[in-house]
Amino acid sequence: MKKIFLLLAGLPAVVGAQQANWPVKPIRVVIPFSPGTPIEVPTRAVTRPMTEVFGQQFVFDYRTGAGGTIGTAIVARSPKDGYTLLATNCSHSANPSFYKKLPYDTLSEFAPVSQINATYGNLLVVHPSLPVKSVKEFIAFAKSRPGEIKYASGGVGSPPHVNAALLSAMAGISLVHVPYKGTAAAMGDLLSGQIESIVISPTIVVPYLQAGRLRALGIGGPRRQPQVADVPTLHEAGLTGFDMTCYHGLWYPAGTPTELVRRLAGEVAKAVAMPETRKHLADNGLVPVGSTPEEFAEFLRKDVARQADVARKIGLEPQ
Repeated sequence: MKKIFLLLAGLPAVVGAQQANWPVKPIRVVIPFSPGTPIEVPTRAVTRPMTEVFGQQFVFDYRTGAGGTIGTAIVARSPKDGYTLLATNCSHSANPSFYKKLPYDTLSEFAPVSQINATYGNLLVVHPSLPVKSVKEFIAFAKSRPGEIKYASGGVGSPPHVNAALLSAMAGISLVHVPYKGTAAAMGDLLSGQIESIVISPTIVVPYLQAGRLRALGIGGPRRQPQVADVPTLHEAGLTGFDMTCYHGLWYPAGTPTELVRRLAGEVAKAVAMPETRKHLADNGLVPVGSTPEEFAEFLRKDVARQADVARKIGLEPQ
């Protein structure tokens, strides 16, 4: 018994030493979507300089399915040792409103590390074969063909789905939702013209807009995106009050030592503050943030409530 007591007494010192030496191996970054999604851009932007700081690689692990909930659940169940991170977007805030029963609690089972960035909102994009060149024309065209115009998304509850559903509700039009297993998969059918529209991150589509392969009609945030400054906000285009922006961030499973959460958050903030990182984010249509864990936690509480309000507006029944 005395020997067991001595072993237990020594555990805090062992744990403290492990935290002090962290990291001693690569850090897994679970991305709950397929490769090629917008979350990769900010995540790579901050993990690249942190690789140099920590001397360890950040290894991306793509676990797709169910609107990001499968990969997210993996992180919730992972060891709380600082070696498994979740990198995701605003679907994390939206999923509690779109799924009747999640395999985790969005707020209590995760330790927010940092909000890397905000967005300008998603772009309403159409294939050039659609004879519309403005939001007003798109709405009129859709009203003349109810239930015929299709829009793609990366799955139920994904930002493209939520944005397009809100647009449909506010405009009074009936569009057909075609969910894919990830945004990258949806892009192929959009570019081929099998799908007429999508409401998607500028990070993905700007090159296609520049090449004339797609056409942007409006953007969902409160201000225009500098890369496509000629594209009006949906509010400017007639959908008064439309304001749906997204974010990208990092989380640990709840219970990860506070010291590790704060240490990583501090390095994320330093990475976001680097001029080259800020330029890279801006060039990809992202607004740098780099918040503290406390700031991110408060932001998330408000965003979960905001997403619930959006779900009510679009009349979406949880699955």
